[in-house]
Amino acid sequence: MKLTFCGAAGQVTGSCFLFEAGACRFVVDCGLFQGGRDTWARNVAPFPFDPKSLDFAILTHAHIDHSGLLPRLYAEGFRGPIYATSATRDLIAVMLPDSAWVMSGEAANAARRGRPYDLPYRMEDAHAVLAQVRAVEYANAFEPARGVRARLQDAGHILGSAFVELWLAGGGGTTKVVVSGDLGQPGRPIVRDPAPLAEADVLLLESTYGDRDHQPMAQTLEQLVAALRRALDERSGVVLVPAFAVGRTQEFLYQLNRLSRAGRIPAPRVYVDSPMATEVTQITARHFELFDDEARRVASEPAGGDGAMRVSYTSSVEESKALNRASGGAVIVAASGMCDGGRIRHHLRHHLPDPRTTVLFIGYQVAGTLGRRLVDGATVVRMFGEEVPVRAQVVVLEGFSAHADQTALLDWLRGLRRPPREVFLVHGEPDAAAALGARMDAELGWQCRIPTHGERVTLGE
Repeated sequence: MKLTFCGAAGQVTGSCFLFEAGACRFVVDCGLFQGGRDTWARNVAPFPFDPKSLDFAILTHAHIDHSGLLPRLYAEGFRGPIYATSATRDLIAVMLPDSAWVMSGEAANAARRGRPYDLPYRMEDAHAVLAQVRAVEYANAFEPARGVRARLQDAGHILGSAFVELWLAGGGGTTKVVVSGDLGQPGRPIVRDPAPLAEADVLLLESTYGDRDHQPMAQTLEQLVAALRRALDERSGVVLVPAFAVGRTQEFLYQLNRLSRAGRIPAPRVYVDSPMATEVTQITARHFELFDDEARRVASEPAGGDGAMRVSYTSSVEESKALNRASGGAVIVAASGMCDGGRIRHHLRHHLPDPRTTVLFIGYQVAGTLGRRLVDGATVVRMFGEEVPVRAQVVVLEGFSAHADQTALLDWLRGLRRPPREVFLVHGEPDAAAALGARMDAELGWQCRIPTHGERVTLGE
């Protein structure tokens, strides 16, 4: 049995793991690489396998760094089934066409400037690949191919997210491989906590926050209240929130509404300037069965009343442009979360030079992205071919992360009845993975490997 790390090895994005078990070949995830021009080259480089040779694919969740190259698999001949939860199927039906639309816009902008921009796929590929998705529910085992049994368990990261249990027959026995995907932080609103894991022979474990713990949510909300009061009362400025359309937008609105109802912040005027986030919010509401108990209770409360915030959803480009005239006290939530695409870039270009503006970051910023440069304190950023001064206040709220932190990852691992034979740390920058590995060694006595991009290993050796 062979495993090739085709992405998310030594970096956070580009999730793709190729398994070869006897005559069967399949991938878990096929995600977009994010993080600047050098990273983008991997999205158009040849796959390290022939897509036509794959028997099937399994998708852990809808985030674009896990699903975003599925249309390219289709464009290059893959026609097998793609197994995912029903919520993930619904989400990628919105996200993949949106990704194609964003990339086509970037290509058009590059062409106007005389710069090359290779597209990994086109809109027709994004729509066509959706027909290959097969919905499977949590905890229901299925056999996608002879000698392979699989099961998806709730990862607690976003709606529909899963970690994958695989039983691979070969070598006179069966090896259980677990791919964590992205694990969620316990105790977060809307989604349920990650399901426990009892056994694994081989474990591929995410390490995005392997070097740190999140700020407690209570402290994060205090920081959010202070930032909003300062922005809305004292500075009379606009608040920009670069948000991931799936998960983070819905949680931020949930917390904002709670704070407003409790009278802790002035009832804000909130504009969700992302057609995809609007559709995702509607999809989230349709999957009420996946909510945790607290979210079910809040969703059942009557809307409106004193202190309720006012939320407007924009759809057209004209409505989005009109937000540039928004007065102080407006909160504009727009994708993308790392500021490398979407409508947030236009709002940033307009508002970054204004010292009354506050930019709230509520998600992880990959190295090389515009969001990371702003978080790291850039005083000037280049956008749309021009230099834009940064006079806005930048606030980072790390407690909103949908990823498990170091302690949560270790707590999840302690649920295993015995140590895995092999542990590979993926989905993390090298320092984060190394820190998690060191703590696993010190506290659990487990030895880990940090694979490199393109590395191919034999399982069980």
